[in-house]
Amino acid sequence: MKILTLYGLVVTLLVYCQGIHDAHDRNTGKSIRRIQNESEDSVFNHDGTTVLTRFRTLSGYRRTIAETGSFGSFLRNLPLKSHGTNVLLYDGSVKPGEGIHCAVVNLDIGDKNLQQCADAIIRLRAEYLFEKNQFPKIYFHFTNGERADYVKYAEGFRVIDVEHNMRWVKTAQRDYSHETFLDYLELVFTYAGSYSLSRELIPVKNTVDMEIGDVFIQGGFPGHAVIVVDMILNEKTGEKQFLLAQSYMPAQEIHILVNPKGNSPWYPLASSGKLVTPEWTFDYDDLKRFVDE
Repeated sequence: MKILTLYGLVVTLLVYCQGIHDAHDRNTGKSIRRIQNESEDSVFNHDGTTVLTRFRTLSGYRRTIAETGSFGSFLRNLPLKSHGTNVLLYDGSVKPGEGIHCAVVNLDIGDKNLQQCADAIIRLRAEYLFEKNQFPKIYFHFTNGERADYVKYAEGFRVIDVEHNMRWVKTAQRDYSHETFLDYLELVFTYAGSYSLSRELIPVKNTVDMEIGDVFIQGGFPGHAVIVVDMILNEKTGEKQFLLAQSYMPAQEIHILVNPKGNSPWYPLASSGKLVTPEWTFDYDDLKRFVDE
């Protein structure tokens, strides 16, 4: 059994938090009001309650295929709060800044500063697998490489401090409830992040092969990650465009991003170069994917 070093985790988390303020200053987006005023009639269905029903396709485009029961279908059908809703931080305050989001996912994030960027993506992937009862597939790695299996947690094992080391020890009863599942995720959020998640995902060799559920991620302290939640295709030109969702720092509700380079939330897919989002700039080479086992 691998041993999780508490000291190493604490140092890692401190370094991670040290860079939070620098990352939070990367707000270069346009005002959401401009985007809504100029294109909301053609892009937004105000009454839509999911990603699928809230965002209309662009002229000449159709949605790509996402099989029923797939991760892509799960993301495309994420529930959304009413149109125009603010993004809330974990403490109930409003996320500052304009030109960042155009919709808010209706998913409770709790009252702890835990569900940040990579954590939100972990949450979405885990919720999908939990809904499918695919419990053995729910596992993630801590920053130090230690694997954290949901099944182990549900069977009553907990990470505890034993002589200044962290070990899995059975201290609780077997419980596969959603409440315990969320407790497991809090553990993962505490000791994992963009660095560990980036090492779990596999690179997408050719970005034109993007799928819903793929992730743009730069692992680091801090790093950042956003997830593709919908895609559309122009059958005449072959051009694809996509929607992105993120959380950020401090912990905040998951939200659909505005495209700061246009008057639409849809991002044109490119084969290379930079992907500019309101709070972070990625390379297209940063595109990665969950491994389906």
